[in-house]
Amino acid sequence: MRGSNYETTKKESQKLFLKYDQQHMIDKFQLQHDDDFLYIEFIARRYRIDRRSGNVEWKEDLCTKPSSCQPEKDQGIDPSGKAPETLAETPEQTGRTSETAWHEAGFEEVLSIFDVLCYSKDGCRLSGNYCGISNVKGANLAAAPGNDMFAPSARAFDHHTDQLAAACEALGGTKEKIGDVSYLLPVFPFLSIQLQFWESDEEFPPQLKFMWDENILQFMHFETTFYVTGHVIERLQTLL
Repeated sequence: MRGSNYETTKKESQKLFLKYDQQHMIDKFQLQHDDDFLYIEFIARRYRIDRRSGNVEWKEDLCTKPSSCQPEKDQGIDPSGKAPETLAETPEQTGRTSETAWHEAGFEEVLSIFDVLCYSKDGCRLSGNYCGISNVKGANLAAAPGNDMFAPSARAFDHHTDQLAAACEALGGTKEKIGDVSYLLPVFPFLSIQLQFWESDEEFPPQLKFMWDENILQFMHFETTFYVTGHVIERLQTLL
């Protein structure tokens, strides 16, 4: 039943997407596009959105930790609402053929991508200051998660720091100097999240944190941040 509800919500969001101004999305985020699709990168995968049906698919054809896939330092959307160009080129632009199949995107991916494209504020801009999700500007503290939300994932990563670091780098992450493993991971070419991980010891259990730009709610709803972190964890676990 739960899976069915997720699928229903995903289908409804695809229909709702079609009511929004696609040209505004293209201009706002400098999306690659053609007559049939909008293209965007999300957590080191290339996605395309069918402009007539709203269907979202992904393709595993991004190189592993390419320098071109990493966002520039301090990169963000300026007050006019313009973003740096994404690198989600079409096969015709890259010269590659469609040897790798397109796959239907899941609930977390679709809701995360649509939330940014459809609901982000005009003039949204990153601050460059990272904090816990409970402390971002405009957060509803009553809805903030408990400290043990990521405990199961932390246990899965415990004593696998080399593999976790390699997985972060495979997602285009930039190494930071916090905890035992810390990376700035590109969610979209214009927006990143900071992962922080500490291994367990005799006194403390392993700890996993995700830090967000304090202006993240200019880009997505509070609830959507959990879809994003859920998908980041899924991608990392797959790469371990």
